[in-house]
Order: sequence, then C-alpha cells, then structure tokens
Amino acid sequence: MHDGNVSGQRFFLVGIGGSGMMPLAMILRGRGAIVAGSDRGLDQGRVTPKFDGLRALGVELFAQDGSGVTTPDQIVVASAAVEETVADMVAATRIGCRRMSRAELNAALFNAAVQPIGVAGTSGKSTVTGMIATILHHAGRDPTVMNGAVMKYFASADRPFASALVGQGDPYVSEVDESDGSIALYRPQVAVLNNVSLDHKSLDELNRLFGDFIGHARVAVVNADNADAARLAMALPPRRVMRFSLTDTSADLSATDLDAAPFAIRFTLVADGQRKPVALGVPGRHNVANALAAIGAAVAAGLPLEQAVAGVERFTGLRRRFDFVGEAGGIAVIDDFGHNPDKIAATLDTLHAFPGRVIAMFQPHGYGPLKVMRAELAAMFATHLHADDLLVLPDPVYQGGTVAREVTSADVVQDVTLAGGHALHIPDRAAAAAHCVAQARPGDRIVVMGARDDTLSLLAAEMVERLRDR
Repeated sequence: MHDGNVSGQRFFLVGIGGSGMMPLAMILRGRGAIVAGSDRGLDQGRVTPKFDGLRALGVELFAQDGSGVTTPDQIVVASAAVEETVADMVAATRIGCRRMSRAELNAALFNAAVQPIGVAGTSGKSTVTGMIATILHHAGRDPTVMNGAVMKYFASADRPFASALVGQGDPYVSEVDESDGSIALYRPQVAVLNNVSLDHKSLDELNRLFGDFIGHARVAVVNADNADAARLAMALPPRRVMRFSLTDTSADLSATDLDAAPFAIRFTLVADGQRKPVALGVPGRHNVANALAAIGAAVAAGLPLEQAVAGVERFTGLRRRFDFVGEAGGIAVIDDFGHNPDKIAATLDTLHAFPGRVIAMFQPHGYGPLKVMRAELAAMFATHLHADDLLVLPDPVYQGGTVAREVTSADVVQDVTLAGGHALHIPDRAAAAAHCVAQARPGDRIVVMGARDDTLSLLAAEMVERLRDR
C-alpha cells in the first residue's frame, strides 16, 4: 500500500455509500483491489441505485453487523464519523485488521501518483476539482479524480454516480478537507488554495494547515482576493506561486468584463498578457473565481492556456450545486447543496442577480448543526432574502439515534420572521414542498436546499412534475 499499488489487496469500507467513501471504492476497484463494504443506509433500505452501482463494479455489500469483516488481511477503512462501537469496527479490532481512515487511504493513493493535484479551501473545492477533471479529461490526460460531488459531465446511464473518475494517466486530482486536519497528510505537486474562511478551526491552526499544504507544492495556485490565502502565499518564493483575482489585473490570472446570465456567465481571461473570452456553463461570480483556479491548476500541470479554457467551457456543473432541475409554467426549480450560511448566501445572491421571486425550501442537515449555526443562519436569511421572497423550513434530517433537539426549524423561522423576513415552518417535508408548489407563480424560482440527504434531488424532480400537472 505504501507505493500506492493496491492490486489484489482486500479492503472493507464502513459507510461505503458516503460521498467521500463511494469514490474511493470506485478508484480501488479500478486499480484492481478487492473491495467490500457496509452502509447504514443500505440496512435502512434508502437510495438503492447507488448500491446497485457499486455491486455492478464487483463490490460485495454486507449488513453493518460485522459479518463482512472476517479475515486479518482486510484493510478496514472508515470515515471519522464512524464510532468504535459499530459492529464492523468491533470485528476489525477483534480479528486484528489493519485500520485506515478515509483520508489516510486517499492521501496514500494521492501521494503515490505521478502528478498529484490537490484542491483546498473552505468553499468551492468540489467545483474546482470538477473543473480541473473536465479540463484534463478533455485534453486526453485521463486523470483519476476524487470528488465529493457527482460531476454531471461524466455522469451517464451506466455511470450515474460519477463522483470519481478512474484514469490511467499521471494526474490524481482530489479535493482535500481541512476540517479534520487530514490535509496534513497530502503532498501535492500542484496545490490550489481557494479561500480561507474561519468555520472549522482557529485562524492560527487553519493558516498553519493551509500554509503547510501549499508549501509542499511545486506550484501553488492561490486566490489573491482572499486576505488569508494571499498572506500565506507571501511566505513562498514568487516563482512557486500563481495568483488569481477578480479585481487585481496584476495577478497571473484575472477576469474582466463579467457578463452574467441566469445559468451561465461570460468573462475575459487576462493571463500572460493575453486576453481570451471564456463562456462558462455555470452561473455566478464565485464560479468565475473557481474557473480561474482550475485554469491555473491546469497550466501548472503543463497544459497550454488554450486547452485549459476549452476544457473549462465544457464543465456542466455538479449535481446538487445550483443544479437546474426543470421548468414548468414559467417556474424554474433548482436543487442546491447549500447548508451553511456562506453557501446559502452565494446561491441566493446568484438567483437575485436576475428578476423574479425566490421560494426557498431549506432542510437543515441535523439538529446539532442547526444549534451551532442558528444565529448566523437567521442573520443571513434576513439579509439575503428579498421582501417578497418566501422561506419554508421542514424539520431537520433525522436518521436515527439519540439527539438533543434544543434548536428546531421553528426557532430559525421565528428568528427570520422577527427580522422582517417571510418564513414558514412546515414540519413534514412533503407538505412543505407541496406548499412551495401551490404558492409559485410564473417568474418565480423554487430552490431546494440542504445536505446529507440524497432524496432532496428526487423531491426537486417531483416538484417539477407537480408544476407540470397544475
């Protein structure tokens, strides 16, 4: 495993259906490993197509009761969220299986690659990773890609869960997470640092983690518009840094003449004294910054600028990231992963760049996060919702276990209402969705938001059907 060669090795993935685990299963299988796994969602009968997809790849699936962990030569891989008391972990300890975290395994594969390209930062990681994947694939580099979201460009009927690409080429592109500190395991040749906003850890710790990460790279591609990221880049020799900016034309890559449309945006790329028109198939200023990051990474990986631009123009977005689901009767439905204040605000701003009322249905992704984010969520909604917009909150995602319900959707609705916003708490999600459909008029945009719940996409598609039937 130390040299990254996994062919013939046995792996058992606990929580194999998770957004971070499923792409690893696909990459391991693609490299000849013997892969099995378990998932709580499978035991509960949820979202079967992704499990069918894993079985089609030759992955054996077990109940999460320890029955799949049987021999000491299995390497048992689990994300940080899996408790030691889970039967599979108990069995691994009893039998003496080697244990790896999800991040340790991904880092081992990444570091062993000929050309590891890592994407870090608080927001935009999945999008930039998807953009780089599209550029490299289009250029014939046949990359391996580890992404936490489905890349629509690579999704097809026989590959509906394209959150990973398994390539034979040199590049291994991966998003790298700072929230659990595992970013310290990665040794990128090309490192992207999107933005540093201080959610998860203290400023000092984040700056140390991100600073070390870009310090390992041959070239660091850094967002000069973000104060923390720009300062970290100052510690590196200038020849090892590529700066990108939406405001500073002296940066290595900058954008001018931004021309926005509801589901796209055009701009002029200024790089190396050249000016090139770029037409993106995804909307919003934040995606122009993401595109600059991806173009920079591709150029740092040895591609000519023309190829980088041609590739990024083919990027069609990620599933559940401002994802246009359909339209009926002049009403558009958008499915979005927005679940923290920054991401929801970016989605609302992108919608409000164009006329029309927004009807937002936001399903919080748990009672714990809701308690932590209550004040920031309420303040953000109060600022970013327009006077005639409507916000509807069903109850948070609940997937079993004991959980303190100290802050509920009703509390957030009350906060937003007190701040002058138009918000409703409709506990049952189906009823909440039905209310949004009933209220919608031509010109409105309905946006379905939330994380950790694959069924929100199905709900958004049902809403389009309901609108068609009206």
